[in-house]
Amino acid sequence: MIYPIVKYGQPVLEKKAVEISEFGTTELLKLVEDMFESMYAAKGVGLAAPQIGVGKRIAVIDISSGEDPAQKLVLINPEIIGTEGAQTGEEGCLSLPTFREPVTRAQKVTIRANKADGEVYEVTGEDLLARAFQHETDHLNGTLYISHISPLKRDLIRRKIRKLQKANEWS
Repeated sequence: MIYPIVKYGQPVLEKKAVEISEFGTTELLKLVEDMFESMYAAKGVGLAAPQIGVGKRIAVIDISSGEDPAQKLVLINPEIIGTEGAQTGEEGCLSLPTFREPVTRAQKVTIRANKADGEVYEVTGEDLLARAFQHETDHLNGTLYISHISPLKRDLIRRKIRKLQKANEWS
C-alpha cells in the first residue's frame, strides 16, 4: 500500500517517534514493505515512518532508488554511534517538496539499528548514505533538515509554505 507523504506543518513530523519493542510481527513487516513502496512511489532514497503519519522509530533507505535490492536498509530504533568528517550538499525532503538547500552533515556515519526481525546490526555509510542516515534519524527525533540551515532561509521557506497553504496548494 502506498501511503501519502505527510507535509511540513503536520505535528507528527515534529514529535519524537516511539521506540519499537515487538519485532517480526505481521504488522511491522507490512509497514516496512509499505514504507519501501511509498518511498519508491515518491522517488525518494529514504523515508521515516512519521512522514507517512506513523509515529514509530522506523526508517527505510535505498540510495539505489530500487535498482539494487542489496542496498535496501531497514532501520528500527536507529542510533548514530559515530561520525567523521564533514560534507556540504544540497538536501531535500519528501515532506518539503520542491525545497532544496545546502546542508552540512558528517561525511561518514556509523549507525546501530534493529532489523525487522529484531536483530541488532551496525553499518557505516559515506557520502549520500551517511546523509540519509542523518536525515532519517533526524525525522525520528522530530527534526527536519531545515533546522540545519540559516534562520533567514528557514523563515523564507516557512513564508512560501504559508502562501501555498493560503492558496490551497499545500496540504
